[in-house]
Amino acid sequence: MNKANDSLNTQEELSYVTGGEVNVRHDTWWWLVGAVVGLVILLVVVQPDPFRDLVVFARDGVAVTILVTISAYLLMLVVGLFGGLGRLAKNKFIFGLATIYVEVIRGIPLLVQLIGWYFASPVVIQAVGEWLNFAPLMEYRANPIVTAIIAITVCYGAYMSEIVRAGIQSVPKGQMEAARSLGMNHFQAMRFVILPQAFRVILPPMGNEFIALLKDSSLVSVVAVADLTRRGREFMSAHFNPIETWTMVALLYLIMTLFASRLVSYIEKKTKYER
Repeated sequence: MNKANDSLNTQEELSYVTGGEVNVRHDTWWWLVGAVVGLVILLVVVQPDPFRDLVVFARDGVAVTILVTISAYLLMLVVGLFGGLGRLAKNKFIFGLATIYVEVIRGIPLLVQLIGWYFASPVVIQAVGEWLNFAPLMEYRANPIVTAIIAITVCYGAYMSEIVRAGIQSVPKGQMEAARSLGMNHFQAMRFVILPQAFRVILPPMGNEFIALLKDSSLVSVVAVADLTRRGREFMSAHFNPIETWTMVALLYLIMTLFASRLVSYIEKKTKYER
């Protein structure tokens, strides 16, 4: 049995033993990725026009989608950490500020926030510039990619704040008391004891947020960001083939989300621990 288990650990497709009976479980992720990638290659080879032309046309849109997603996600983690700590703060001002941020932002759809940031914020900044008589602010123009990253960060940061808050609250209070009894101050206890445990708890929802953010990044196309969705729309307008265009765009998004899902699963596996 030990030999069998050792062998199983080296092969992903043989993954579990139940009641002394070896059960074969194929890793469905590899099958699904192979099927999707194979379908894309088949379409490109069999019908280069329009599929190959679309892939070539939209490849810079894929790069922009990845750039916006990763940038917004990293910033969202920082906002979520401070927002979550703020939601647990004993200081009433910090708690109130964090609560208002979470409740207000969660109540406004991401699409509305994107449009607001892109079209309304420049008007406000220019008005402030005129009031201050400060030329750089008076001449401010919104950068589509930067604006999109800010809008997504602010929106998803509110959701991440609640995830962080719930993760910290899931750590038993005795952990903080034990850390303080060892001579740690509050910051050290949070840094070395509470947050590492909370991180393992919130890792799965953090991964889900990344995948959701990747898909919602398609909304940035409404504020002139040349992401995958916008490039697909431009290609469809030029060639009048909506079915082929959106089939290929959907497959490209699916490939990215599958790899993101696999990365999240890998990180979860590496950080898994028995509670």
